[in-house]
Amino acid sequence: MRRRDTLALGGAAAVWLGLNGASSLISIARAAAKYTMASIPKVRAPWFNEFENGLKQAAKDFDVTAYQQAPESADEALQARLIGDAINQGISALLVVPNDAKSLVPVFTKAQAQKIVVITHESPQQPNADLDVEMIDNKAFGRKSMDLLAQKIGAAGGEFVIFVGSLTVPAHNIWADAALEKAKESYPNLKQVANRFPVSEDQSAAHQTALDILTAHPDLKGFLCFGSQGGPGSAQAVGERGLAGKIAVVGTTSPNQASQYLKADSMTASILWDPGEAAYAMVYLAKLLLDGKKSEVTGSIDIPKLGKPIAFTGNTLTYDRPLIVTKENVDQYTSF
Repeated sequence: MRRRDTLALGGAAAVWLGLNGASSLISIARAAAKYTMASIPKVRAPWFNEFENGLKQAAKDFDVTAYQQAPESADEALQARLIGDAINQGISALLVVPNDAKSLVPVFTKAQAQKIVVITHESPQQPNADLDVEMIDNKAFGRKSMDLLAQKIGAAGGEFVIFVGSLTVPAHNIWADAALEKAKESYPNLKQVANRFPVSEDQSAAHQTALDILTAHPDLKGFLCFGSQGGPGSAQAVGERGLAGKIAVVGTTSPNQASQYLKADSMTASILWDPGEAAYAMVYLAKLLLDGKKSEVTGSIDIPKLGKPIAFTGNTLTYDRPLIVTKENVDQYTSF
């Protein structure tokens, strides 16, 4: 981003540099004035590899410097530490997908005190963030997820479980609440087993938990998994127990990772959005704020490649861009 189009040079210096020298110096100054944005997602996973692709494309399109550093595990303390490190490096903007909305408030407060723009994703109305971007309407997304699960289970109904990344990931729990609301309204024959399980950002943990649940509840009919690794872990367990095609597994998993399970019928569907689009929007919005154009962020803002949001409430811009991936169409989306 160019903060200025010209350089103020002393008269003698300008004469000495000459036209070519001045042009070179202007180019150097422009390069040095680019904004630096740090992306800190929840965890290192294929889903966030696509997020990084969107980050890189936006950095190129909008002439900023952007990098991504992901925690090795979905650990809120580790994520906060990485954000603190980025702040200490003198960045211009933070782009964060929070593991825990509340635990990040102190580091976001520190960032804003240093005039660092904070943009979040998957954390509606995030405290101490300038803006949050959502690619889907959270309640509609959760309700649609339950529809997909119920369609596979069938009219007879049965037992199901819900996996989330953690009990403090805002979006996952909003989806779960909406899914349960939909089940109560439309699918009275479906019965939730126990409370939601916080294992959906770790395939190994999801796999072992799914095996344990299948042993404890042999009549189980479905897994509804909010978090990128819950679907694969559950599908892996379903396949190992010889139950492919007999138990519904609906998750929010990248198509590339879900593909093998969808094609083996151990996973029913993946419902998600393109994380690259979210990163792209975050960079665009961060640049607007850094350029002093906050007034342009309204309910009618038209973000390149995404268009206009369906809502702008509080600090949260909401888009309606869900993607349902199945065995039949997965090969169209395996770039992430």
